[in-house]
Amino acid sequence: MACLGMRCFLVLSMLATSAVASTCPPAPDHDAALDALFSEIQSAPTQTDGLILGQGLWAFWADAPDEKAQGLLNYGMELRNARDFSGALDAFGELISYCPNYAEGYNQRAIIRFVQQDFEAVLPDLDRALSLSPRHLGALSGRAMTLIALGRDYEAQTDLLAALALNPWLPERRFLLPPPEDADQEL
Repeated sequence: MACLGMRCFLVLSMLATSAVASTCPPAPDHDAALDALFSEIQSAPTQTDGLILGQGLWAFWADAPDEKAQGLLNYGMELRNARDFSGALDAFGELISYCPNYAEGYNQRAIIRFVQQDFEAVLPDLDRALSLSPRHLGALSGRAMTLIALGRDYEAQTDLLAALALNPWLPERRFLLPPPEDADQEL
């Protein structure tokens, strides 16, 4: 069927508007608030204080770009908490399809895959989350734990040290290893 004149223009305009309306906006910019919170965490007087302050980070990371994305994120987390991992993976997959530049969708899907011990599938999601949000503490520590689960303990140290630079109170610090001894070093 050929498209003629104004009718074709109106149909194409509606389709274009519909496509734009279903596009995810950018994630909220919380950099200034994160700077302040990381500063508070790093100067916390005790581990308990540092860990409590660290919980506040999740409010920023879980602040989705719009109502649709927030609904998908919340629904996926509810399913995860109910241990419906298949449903949660579907919800996070839909969130990622809708908002491919929102780090928390990838991080949440990685959490499910970690729990399912699908460690090789975890890493690409965490890599993407970190490319979008380099100071995502959950993704950094999760990547370190995933590498350790894969037996790549020394490789995990880079991510673990980066996470501890942001929050020195993380319990994952127990996985820090001494630097490998130089094989050429004399005793």
